[in-house]
Amino acid sequence: MSRHPVGKQVNKWSRKLHRWGSILIALPVAIVIASGIVLQLKKDVAWVQPPTQRSSDPALAMSFEEILEVTRTVPEAEVESWDDVDRLDVRPGRGVAKVRCNNRWEVQIDTNSGEVLSSTYRRSDLIEQIHDGSWFHDAAKLWIFLPSGIVLFALWLTGMWLWLLPFRAKRNAAKRRAEFAANRSGPGV
Repeated sequence: MSRHPVGKQVNKWSRKLHRWGSILIALPVAIVIASGIVLQLKKDVAWVQPPTQRSSDPALAMSFEEILEVTRTVPEAEVESWDDVDRLDVRPGRGVAKVRCNNRWEVQIDTNSGEVLSSTYRRSDLIEQIHDGSWFHDAAKLWIFLPSGIVLFALWLTGMWLWLLPFRAKRNAAKRRAEFAANRSGPGV
């Protein structure tokens, strides 16, 4: 009979989970890793997210309606009304209003002069949606990406267990050798 039947079962299931779990989550985890790497660079790579510009005079002299009017002058933004705007991000310290449009275009406007400082396609929001799975479908986020994250955590746990096994085996073997040597030499020797 085995010395540690429970330990052997844990080892067996750890290896099975590692083998099959890694195959099941390979594609979603690859998507999460690749998009996560790109997102790590979003402040450093303008292709991912346009860098925030700075006004020479950071006064907040424009109203929201004036910001909308300036945004309408940028044809790529495709803005006619506030319904075409996803979000407005005002940076008072920089004197800039970032207008994020529904078509992922970002227009940065000097809040003092009304000058368009930048007009660029913004990819970071799209990459974030790919990263969390919501770009594919809300159901994909909850029924593919969330379970993949749970399985990935289980793989991490079982991986740590499997990594510790050789150390545990060496420690147990050394303990058995010491007991054997102590029993062999006898109590009075």
